[in-house]
Amino acid sequence: MRELSGDERAAVDVLLAAGSVVVCAHVSPDGDAVGSVIGAVHALRRRGIDAVPTLAEDRTGPATYAFLPGFDEYRPAASLEAPDVFLALDAPTFERLGAAEPLARAARTVVVIDHHPDNARFGGVNVVDAAAPSTGSILWRLLPALGVTPDEEIAANLYTALMTDTGRFSYSNTTAEALRVAAAMIEAGADPAELYRKVYESRSAASLALLGRTLSRITLANRNRIVYSWVTGQDLSETGALPEETENLVDAVRQTARVDAVAFFKVGADGVKVSLRAKCPGLDVGAVARTFGGGGHTAAAGATIAAPLEEAVARVLALLPGSE
Repeated sequence: MRELSGDERAAVDVLLAAGSVVVCAHVSPDGDAVGSVIGAVHALRRRGIDAVPTLAEDRTGPATYAFLPGFDEYRPAASLEAPDVFLALDAPTFERLGAAEPLARAARTVVVIDHHPDNARFGGVNVVDAAAPSTGSILWRLLPALGVTPDEEIAANLYTALMTDTGRFSYSNTTAEALRVAAAMIEAGADPAELYRKVYESRSAASLALLGRTLSRITLANRNRIVYSWVTGQDLSETGALPEETENLVDAVRQTARVDAVAFFKVGADGVKVSLRAKCPGLDVGAVARTFGGGGHTAAAGATIAAPLEEAVARVLALLPGSE
């Protein structure tokens, strides 16, 4: 078993001593967030710990991940009592816990496990590894210390977390270690072909119609060094697509050749959400996102901008290469 760091050991000790644990990730949860939360709940329950998954928003979980074992056990944060331990996964700040933030602040101890480099280390115990390809992969390496042998359910959830946050094992965070972890998850029961099919090849007709609109709006900017596209709430209404079905649209735009960065804008009730991806070495889109109060990784980040779409696009483009 790999030797644990001091923070990892502290996190394991706190979790093993907990009488109750609430597990939650960031608002608008992606595959890493959902897979990590449900995988952690399965693992804790295997040790006889009362663990409950909740969401950072007052809504149901993203239907795109409803196939994951344990997905149907999410409970609204408002219905839960303050736990011994609040386990915050893939969330860099208290604020990113959304509707679950009061529950986290009321907990006896907050344990943070995350791989975002800008994590504020807001917990009593913080396991933050910016070199990890996903939060799910950090959880995976803690399983032996927790005394948990991963079963098919844990492996499926944490493999989904790893697969989605490495962009189907295509992003720069697809390291040799990431692939070794993926192999171990497969050996434990994760079915890579089936999980890939359910995440990437089971899209609704409505989501494909939304993809069509996204591709039709592809725009080159900043001397052709940046490509961007957008969708609006009206697009969702007219196509019938769900908000969570926008998650991978940035990757469709990212396929554009010979650009330095990609921006995808989604107009919502609380402003314009922008997802940023770098396609050239040395470009830190996380720094751009932090300008707008967002955050993320060097090559993948996001933020919400309280402005009309046209203004949000102009403000983001002004901070990206080629704007001089």
